[in-house]
Formats: sequence, structure tokens, C-alpha cells
Amino acid sequence: MEEVSDLEEQLASVSSEIQALGLQIQELLERQQLLVEKEQVLKKKIESLSADDGAGSSATSVEDWNKRDFPWSQKVDETLKSVFKLQTFRPLQLQAINVTMSEKDIFLIMPTGGGKSLCYELPAVCSSGFTLVICPLISLMEDQLMVLEQLGIASTMLNSNSTKEHIKWVHDEMLSKSSKLKLLYVTPEKIAKSKVFMSKLEKAYNAGCLTRIAVDEVHCCSQWGHDFRPDYKSLGILKRQFPKTPLIGLTATATSNILEDVKKILCIPKCLMFTASFNRPNLFYEIRQKPASFEACIEDIVRMINGRYKGKSGIIYCLSQKDTEQVTSSLQKLGIAAGCYHANMEAAAKTKVHKDWTLNKIKVVVATVAFGMGIDKADVRFVIHQTLSKSMENYYQESGRAGRDDLKADCVLYYGFMDIFRQSTMVVMENVGQQKLYEMLAYCQDSQRCRRVQIAQYFDEVWDSTKCNKMCDNCNSETSYEKVDVTSYCADLIKILKQAEQLGEKLTPLKLIEAWNGKGPSKLRVASVSPPNLSRSEMEELIVHLLLEQYLKEDFSFTAFATIAYLKEAPRANLLNNKKHVISMRMKLRSNKLDSSAEEVPEKVTSAPQKEAGNKRKQTSTAGKVTPNKKSKVPEDNPFILD
Repeated sequence: MEEVSDLEEQLASVSSEIQALGLQIQELLERQQLLVEKEQVLKKKIESLSADDGAGSSATSVEDWNKRDFPWSQKVDETLKSVFKLQTFRPLQLQAINVTMSEKDIFLIMPTGGGKSLCYELPAVCSSGFTLVICPLISLMEDQLMVLEQLGIASTMLNSNSTKEHIKWVHDEMLSKSSKLKLLYVTPEKIAKSKVFMSKLEKAYNAGCLTRIAVDEVHCCSQWGHDFRPDYKSLGILKRQFPKTPLIGLTATATSNILEDVKKILCIPKCLMFTASFNRPNLFYEIRQKPASFEACIEDIVRMINGRYKGKSGIIYCLSQKDTEQVTSSLQKLGIAAGCYHANMEAAAKTKVHKDWTLNKIKVVVATVAFGMGIDKADVRFVIHQTLSKSMENYYQESGRAGRDDLKADCVLYYGFMDIFRQSTMVVMENVGQQKLYEMLAYCQDSQRCRRVQIAQYFDEVWDSTKCNKMCDNCNSETSYEKVDVTSYCADLIKILKQAEQLGEKLTPLKLIEAWNGKGPSKLRVASVSPPNLSRSEMEELIVHLLLEQYLKEDFSFTAFATIAYLKEAPRANLLNNKKHVISMRMKLRSNKLDSSAEEVPEKVTSAPQKEAGNKRKQTSTAGKVTPNKKSKVPEDNPFILD
């Protein structure tokens, strides 16, 4: 019997090793797939560049359209100067305008602030008839219409708040050959749900009045995109019903795979596609450790606004409507001229905040993502994210509201441990919500690579970090990091999670940290697990690393009132059965190990007269830290935007 027992023990060991090897093989295969995809992207870019440089190529490359000898060229140049008060085109604007004026379909991928709207507004003014513009947000339409009104360009919109009289007037203008209406803005819902409007469009098409269709934020068509809108999928009917009307699709945020999906949805498989570089050289990207308390975070924001952004215009993005109201109220109490903007506000109230901010009557808009797509205010000096964005696309687009005048501006994101799981519970039901959130999380967690390199890689572009010019916190940092073996820490966390599972318990991220520190319920304590010699912020950083590396995973519980995120062991944790398996991560270099018994003391919120003295106290950890990013050399009087 003893021999059988030994053999069974050996069998269990071999089986465990086989399982571990299987996971390693799977990991290598996944890595191989990622490299193959990257290889394909690079090959396509090389082929594209080679085609552009080749002689005698057909009129499909960017350079073929960068000319001023088209029949409409003189009128386009004159209109640019006389109507839009501009002297030159930005990159790709002239090419895109020439394509759409030649009645060809085109997708234009251009960074936020690159001037996409001009690529359909200017052709609309230079053409007979009207251009139909599909926009996802009323705030975007209002912003465009305010600008067009100032320029004296006849334009209007139809939405759920339009009066019967206005609707009738628009329908009449759509069919009139003598109409001066140049741009008509509608939401995708209007196309999907209004048979009356589609009937009028068909009559306008037959009368030769429907000159062009512009689909803004075209990535919303794809269910794999970060802002999928079901009604956008209905827009394929436009090209089927009006095949001779050219379509221009515009976006700042879409990967090549998403754009291929959108081509099929919109029924324009052979459209031209022009892509501008993602890079905005005037923007400084910074990730800040978020203070533990709401009050400390607000005080940090107020110090920035009253310091480096004194008298400047900016946007603060929040996760929820409740957050926007709380942040706005707190800022106003501390003397900041701020206004709130979210989807559930009355239309008139939203419009007032929007106009007051545009006219600089208020300096800061505190908003959800309901505000911002396409907002065209040139002098926005800062965009602050009070919490983690749900995707890289969202973050890139929202942060891109800053510095549209090409002067230096800041993009600051507050990154807090609990925001991860709060955001996660909100995206868990989305098609690729979890995946996109983790990609955003990896961006925040990466404290070494140039922020622009990370953004470029996400959007399938190759970027040289030396071109950043220290315009991100990582490139501007001199902090040293060391590679740390965290295998034993991971093993301890897995032991705690297994213990909880045996007891029928579920652990939230906070409860897992408590148990790891030996402070939770005694039944969750594991004899072989000692409190780690790590600060609270390092513990949080390690858990995020293990989550991204798939040693831990989230598990969700749905109640009638909330969705709760728990942590549990992921299959990859079985690799720990192989004693040779090592998990490592880069951590900030420390000259002395922290005392694990030391408590982190959040900064006390004090009244205004006490603040200056209170802020001089030494902070023991990031839990209450309200100084700039621990890595960054950027001082409070940031030199990047005050020159």
C-alpha cells in the first residue's frame, strides 16, 4: 500500500507539471499570435508607404489628392480664407476635401483636435444642396452649430426637442433647390426610427439636393468599438438607398479591425482610408496617484486650477452623474467657477452650461462622457480625469479636448485602486468592456514606457519615444525601478483566496488586502501567510499586476441594487505548482524596505487658513498624497503651459 501511495503522489506531481506546462504553452501561443498580428500591421504600413512613394500609382494614396489643380480648388481655397477665416490646411484636410468633392467615399482617421469637421463643412459650403451629418450627441451638434452660426453658414439640426414648425421648415428646405441650408445635423436614431424623415431624404436625393453624407464618430457603428450605438448599425441603409451620394466617415479612435467592420456595416467596402498620426505634440500626459479621500482629491485639483491653470479653461471628466454633481459643488465651494454637465440634466440647463463655458463665463465644465465628443473650444488648457477611463479610445478622445489651438496643454488622469473595480462593474456587460478596461489599466500601471509609445501601439502606429520631447510623465521622470520577484506574494494571495473559497466566502479587493495584512476575520487568516513587507500602494500595485497577468481574476455578483466585484484565483495560478515558475514585476526602487506595520495616514481635510501648514506635513504613503505624480518632475507651476 505504501508503494501505491508513493506512486499516486508521483502521479499527482506529474499531472500538476503537465497542467503547468500546458498553461505555459498556451501563454506562448497567445504571445505568438500577438506578434503575428503586430507583424501584419507593420507589413501593411510598409506596403502603404512604398505604394505612396512609387511612381505611376493610381489615385488612392494621400499624395495623389494633395493637389490644387482640381476644378473646385480655387473655390475651396477662397472659402477657407473668406468664410472659415483660416490661412492653411492642417495635415490630411486638403486631401480628404478633394476626395469627398470628387464624390468618392472616404474614412478619415484623425486625432481629436485635428480638424475633422472642416473636411465636410468646407465642401458643404462649396457645393450645391445640403450635407447630412450624423452625430451621436446633441452637445456635439450644439457645439458645431454655435461655430457655424458665428461663421454665417446656414445650418440646423433635428432632434427629439425640435418643434413641429421647425421640423416642417427643415423638410421644406431639404427639397428646395433655392435653399441656403448647407448642413443638417441629426442623430442616428433619426435615421433608424423616423420613416417620415427617411421619406424626405429620399425625395431630396431624387431632387439632387442631398449632396453628401458625413458620419461623425463612425467607430460607433461597430459592436467591437468602445462607444457602440445600436442605431449606428442602421446607417447601412443610407448607401443602399442613396448610392450616388458620397459618404465621409470620421473618427479619432478606431483600430484597423474596427474600421474593416464599419466598412461592411456602412456598405462601402472599397472606400479610401486616410489616417493621420495620433500624436498631439503639444499635450503633456500625466498619470497621478489618486488620493484616498474624495476631499484630498478635490483639494489637489483645486491647487492645480488655482496654480498652473489660473484663469484658464478646462474640463474635468467624472465616472457618474452623481460624481459630477459632487465634484462641481465642492469646486464651487472652494471658489472655482465650475458648471456641471450630464445626460439627465434638462436640455436648457445643459445648453446654458455649454454656452457659458464656451464664452468663458465659467472656467471649468465637470462632466460625464455625455459632454465632449467633437467639442471645439480651442483654448482648453487642461483635461482632468477624476477617475479611470473605461478604454484607451475614450481616454484618447476625451483628453484630446485639450490644446486644440496647438498651444501646450495638460492631460491629467487620477488613477486609484478602487476606481478599477467600480469601473469594472459598469462595463462587465459590454461586449469587450472588460478587455478594453484592462488595456486602459495597463496604460496607467506602466510607469516606464513613453505614454505616446503606448498610445501608438494601441492604435497600430509605430512611434519613436525620442520624439516625445519629455511631454509625458514617464519620459520626464528620473525615478529608478527594480525588477522584483513577487512569486511568494502571489502564492500567499492564492492561499488566502483558496481558504475563503473553502469557507464559502467571497473577497472584495479591499477584504483581500485586509486578510493579507492579517486584519480581517480570523477564519480567513492562513498560518503560513505573514503580512507583506510592502506599503499599501505597493500591495495594490501588485494585485493589479497579477490581475493583468491573469493569476487573479474578477468575479461578479449581481444584486437588485448593485454589481459587486470580487477577486478569485485564475487558472494561470496553477503555474505556481511548478517550483521553477517565477513571477516578477518592476517596482519603484527603495533604499530601505518599508515597515509593514506602518499605517498609511490619509491627509486631513482642513479649512482654508490651515491648508498651507497642513500641506507641509510629510506624507507616509500615496494613500493621502496630494503632490504631483510620485515619478514626475513637473512642479505645481507647470512650465509646459504657462509660457
